[in-house]
Amino acid sequence: MIVMAVASALSVVPMVVSAAKPELNDKEYFSQPSLDVVVFSNWYNGLFGDSKISGVELIHFGERTATNGDVRLSATPEQWDPIPTFVKREVDEKTHRISATLSYPEHDFTYTISARPIDNGVQITLSTAKPLPASLVGKAGFNMEFLPATYMETAYLADGQAGAFPIYPTGVKEIIGEHEPEPLATGKHLVLAPEVAQKRVSIESENAQLQLYDGRSKAQNGWFVVRGMLPADKTGDILTWRLTAATDEDWLRDPVIGHSQVGYLPQQSKQAIIELDINDSTKHQARLVRVNPDGSSTLVKQAQPESKGQYTRYQYASFDFSDITEPGLYQLSYGQTTTAAFPIAEDALEKAWHPTLDHYFPVQMDHVLVNEAYRVWHGASHLDDALQAPVNHEHFDLYAQGPTTDTQYEPGEHIPGLNVGGWYDAGDYDIRTQTQYRTVRTLVQAWEEFDLKRDTTLVDYERKFVDIHVPDGKPDILQQIEHGTLALLAQYKAVGHAIPGIIVPDISQYTHLGDGLTMTDNLIYDAGMKETESDGTRSGVFDDRWAFTSKSTPLNYGAMAALAAASRALQDYKPALARESRETAINAWAQEADKKPDMFQVGNTTGGGLEEEKLKAAVELLITTKDKQYQKAVNGLLTYIESDFGRNAVLAIRAMPHMDSAYKKRIRNAAKSYQSVLQKATSQNPYGVVITEHGWAGNGTILEMAVTQYYLHSAFPELFDADLIYRSLNYLYGTHPDSDISFVSNVGTVSKKVAYGMNRADYSFISGAIVPGVLILKPDLPENKENWPFLWGENEYVINLGGAYIFAVNAALKLAGR
Repeated sequence: MIVMAVASALSVVPMVVSAAKPELNDKEYFSQPSLDVVVFSNWYNGLFGDSKISGVELIHFGERTATNGDVRLSATPEQWDPIPTFVKREVDEKTHRISATLSYPEHDFTYTISARPIDNGVQITLSTAKPLPASLVGKAGFNMEFLPATYMETAYLADGQAGAFPIYPTGVKEIIGEHEPEPLATGKHLVLAPEVAQKRVSIESENAQLQLYDGRSKAQNGWFVVRGMLPADKTGDILTWRLTAATDEDWLRDPVIGHSQVGYLPQQSKQAIIELDINDSTKHQARLVRVNPDGSSTLVKQAQPESKGQYTRYQYASFDFSDITEPGLYQLSYGQTTTAAFPIAEDALEKAWHPTLDHYFPVQMDHVLVNEAYRVWHGASHLDDALQAPVNHEHFDLYAQGPTTDTQYEPGEHIPGLNVGGWYDAGDYDIRTQTQYRTVRTLVQAWEEFDLKRDTTLVDYERKFVDIHVPDGKPDILQQIEHGTLALLAQYKAVGHAIPGIIVPDISQYTHLGDGLTMTDNLIYDAGMKETESDGTRSGVFDDRWAFTSKSTPLNYGAMAALAAASRALQDYKPALARESRETAINAWAQEADKKPDMFQVGNTTGGGLEEEKLKAAVELLITTKDKQYQKAVNGLLTYIESDFGRNAVLAIRAMPHMDSAYKKRIRNAAKSYQSVLQKATSQNPYGVVITEHGWAGNGTILEMAVTQYYLHSAFPELFDADLIYRSLNYLYGTHPDSDISFVSNVGTVSKKVAYGMNRADYSFISGAIVPGVLILKPDLPENKENWPFLWGENEYVINLGGAYIFAVNAALKLAGR
């Protein structure tokens, strides 16, 4: 029976055969049906080195399956290993050749990688004018990385010798200077997945042997690597690969019907966006059916979708079913594609924000043990926070310490009092102050606008214990505001000002996955003790996080803004904490007013622009105290507000009740001028939202604009409608490019189940967390991989998106009268 089943399965695999050369198109990459080869259209992420988006890349049957075709100095490079310096990229339309010149200047090695089309692929040639330097002999090789999620559970052939790609890595990992990795296979002709037509790739090397490695042995986010070592004592063309892939000239990507996996309120606009292959000329009718209790379906609406033209590499059409308001369970279909079922219901959004507050926020809480039924998410971690960071030190994760500590503490000295409150920033474990204060302010706004009394979580600070799904009689949102406030307030109490953040000192800790408690022994580091010594309070284990403490006036303004806002929310809940927060914010403002701003700036950890952050503080202190000095400060920033009204609209509008008529008139005029700016910004794609095209996908921008629209509509209903709020949520819930999956884990019928959280090595998710979303890779590929969690620009959870998301859903509910 088993043999027959396998034979049957193999018999239906299509024979994908073609013999055509990819063409150099006007977007400067090689393309043929089912195969694209991109050559250095993208570059390594400047913040973190290797983000798996660079070099020679393959897009095979619509999926990006290979990347980083370039010279690297190790067999299985990880995120912080050396990368070359980009020199130039040239496209020769006459010879149909793309070339990129790069260098390792520290080794005085410059080289050029060229690609030209051959049948079903490209020939890649690496050339150099000077021989490989002695320092790189035996180290430099041409690597190309293949996505494990694509090739796991398939086979390979190396010079005819068979093997299988493992689900999980085994063997010795590469430790540079200590251990060489063990190749899975070697040979001059390597075929990946020969048995699977839509995955089959062939690499033939004219010069060097090919080695196939499993990069996951070194790091869970590693890829399968094909590598050819560069020869010594040669110039000119020193390495040549013929890279081909199975293709199908008749292949068309299946349509994607973008829609809300959560569903729709009866009265809101409802529009499905259908994403089609650029060569798809079929003209199907879009259909909406109601699913009946007996499993049958009833056709409710059918129409030819309206063409929306081309965006990125696809063509689009829309199907409007806003006129369908009857509550029920529905499905959409176009051609052979049918969506998962979704509701139209008055309560469609009612519970959509619950997992974020009930689950994601508690899971991210630092300095406490977080329990959920039979599971402990993590122990009470980092109770040894924190050591003063060394001076003149640039950290690998965008933190830095200036020439002084700006505190009373010496480098390496323990700073007491920082082991309280705060959330794990993202998929890692640092306390990034900018994230903390942004999240606190958004939660306060949600509390003040919507009076959210939901209670499903127990928080016990005396026991440092949090229990999910256990009510304790206190509004959860206030407990989360308290938790963020404690971390911010602790900084002022410890050193007198806001600090950039707290983070582990070395990469071996930074790459830690799993329970944050296992990063540390929770004992204060004592350099006078041996590593094996401990007295129950201190130990000789250097595992404490560093506190980066350089003064930054913008950062200080951002933190005092959050403390001022929190004091209002906590006034009845925790009066003493509210009073301390308010007084700390007022005193911090006064201190900044009497001195020249500290403008220490590094990465994204030292605050935004000075005027941007000062406006936050002025508005929150004005709302909190009604003091005219803050009214004066807001008026002093009016020109700045008008210069970028979209960014500043929420603060400008929230200040209006406390400002004079002249201010209100200028804000209204600014809002009126912003109408055309907003219209232009949201009409650049078929989805009616702003889709960013940077190294980090844009769900944060989507949510920010939804929050902004709520305030614009509330203040100026004659100028702004509420529809952008619903379009923004629909985008998050599945009305977006590439797929129709909900980007909020556990929210919607089909949602993100594989993401970049602390449990990413388990290919899992955290309920209620929001991923960055669709990344637009240059020149034209929208991508969000559900089968590979480790692409942080697409899949990394960030805590501040949780606050914005809670606000946006409740804004939609309030405007709908719920």
